[in-house]
Amino acid sequence: MNKSLETQRMEKIVSLCKRRGFIFQSSEIYGGLNGCWDYGPLGVELKRNLKNYWWRVMVHERENIVGMDGSILMNRAVWKASGHEDTFTDPMVDCRSCKARLRADQVIDKKGIQQCPNCGGKDLTAPRAFNLMFKTFVGATEDESSVTYLRPETAQSIFVQFKNVLEVSRKKLPFGIAQIGKAFRNEINPRNFTFRSREFEQMELEYFCREEEGIKWLDYWLEERLKFYENIGIPRAKLHAHEIPDEERAFYSKGTYDIEYDFPFGRQELEGVAYRTDYDLQQHIKASGKPLDYFDEETKQRFVPHVVEPSAGVDRTVLALICEAYDEDTAPDEKGKLETRVVLRFHPRMAPIKCSVFPLLKNNEQLVAKAKEIADLLGPHMNVFYDETGAIGRRYRRQDEIGTPFAVTADFETLGEKDPALQDTVTLRDRDSMKQERVPIRELVSILTSRVR
Repeated sequence: MNKSLETQRMEKIVSLCKRRGFIFQSSEIYGGLNGCWDYGPLGVELKRNLKNYWWRVMVHERENIVGMDGSILMNRAVWKASGHEDTFTDPMVDCRSCKARLRADQVIDKKGIQQCPNCGGKDLTAPRAFNLMFKTFVGATEDESSVTYLRPETAQSIFVQFKNVLEVSRKKLPFGIAQIGKAFRNEINPRNFTFRSREFEQMELEYFCREEEGIKWLDYWLEERLKFYENIGIPRAKLHAHEIPDEERAFYSKGTYDIEYDFPFGRQELEGVAYRTDYDLQQHIKASGKPLDYFDEETKQRFVPHVVEPSAGVDRTVLALICEAYDEDTAPDEKGKLETRVVLRFHPRMAPIKCSVFPLLKNNEQLVAKAKEIADLLGPHMNVFYDETGAIGRRYRRQDEIGTPFAVTADFETLGEKDPALQDTVTLRDRDSMKQERVPIRELVSILTSRVR
C-alpha cells in the first residue's frame, strides 16, 4: 500500500472510533487537551478485555507470579534514586518559523542542514533537555519540600515493594510481580492518535531471577509475549522483535527487545522486553538504606536478584487491535444489491460485545419476548447487546461495524410456526463469514462461551 492509502485508512479508523464510541478526544467541548483521550462505552470494554486477558495469562495461569497495584504518587526520593529526576529527559527543539515544538529526533536532515518537518524552516533552536515527568506538590504548601511527580512508569512501585511482596507471597526465585496501571509522560509532541499520549496505561511484569539465568528468561519472555499478541488477533507476520543495539540500550541493561507492530502510520513499538539486571533494586538499596535482597533457603545465599521486564502499553495495544481488525468488504443489502460493509474483525475474546440478540420483527410480541429471554440467558456469561430497531440487515451491519462476532435472531421458526421440530431454535450468525446456522436455545451458552473465551 502506498502512503496515501494508509493515511486514508487511519483517518477512517479515527472517524469510526468516535462515531461508534470507542475513543473520544478528552475535554472535547473545551477544545480538547493534546495527548489525552477518553474511552467511550465500546472502547472501555475493549480495553478491559485486553487487561483482563493479560492478567489471566500472566498472573492467574502462573503459580510464580503475583499482582500488586501501586500508588501513582510516590515519595520524591524514589524518582531521585531511580535516576528519573535527573535523566528522564528528551532533547527538545523549537522551530522559530512555525513555532512547532519537536523532539530532536524528529528534525529532518537534508544535505547536512537541519529542517523543521512541519514547515521546512531552518531557523531552529539548539536542542535542550526537557524532563518528561509531570511535577506536582503534596500537602498544603507549594515549595521545594513538597515536590513529587506523577509516575512515568509503574515499575518503580514494584521495586520499592519487592521485600514486602516477597515476604507475604513466600515465593522462590524465579518469580514475578505484575501490575496494570496509569503512567504519565509530558510528551513534547503527542501524535498518531492514541499511540503517543501524555496519560497512558501499562501492563508490566518484573520477573526476578538469578543473574546467571537473566538472558535465558529474556529470551523466554520475548517468545511468550509474541504468543500473547497472536492470541488476541495480531498475526506474527505483522509483529517484529527488534533487538536494541548496545549503544542505544540503557547503560544498565544487558539485553532489550522492542516488540513492534506494523501500524498504518509505520512500524512502531508495542512493548519492551528488557533485562534490567539488578540496577533498580541496588539503586533503592543505596538510597533508602533498606535491604531489598533475597535469601535462598537451600543454598543459604543472600543476594540481590536480577530482573527481566516485559512492559506493554495498553493504549497502544488497543490501537493495534482496532487497526488490525478494521476491514471493508461487500455484502448484499435488503434488496440483494452489493454494498460496502465496514467490519471490525476482532478476535472474539477481545470484542467489546460478544453477541447481539435480535427479534426478527419488533412488532411481534412473541418474538420480542423470546429475544429478550435469550438476552437474559446469555447476559450473565458475556456482554450482550439487544436491538430491535430497523431492518435485520441494518442491525447486522451495525454490529459488524463495532466488531460483534456473533448475532442471534429469534424468528418464526423459533416459535415453531413453520416447523414444530425447529421450535426453540435460533439462527446464529458469524460476523466474518456472514453464514448462519440453526442451534437450539438450550445450547447457546455452551456454544458461545467456547467460541469467545
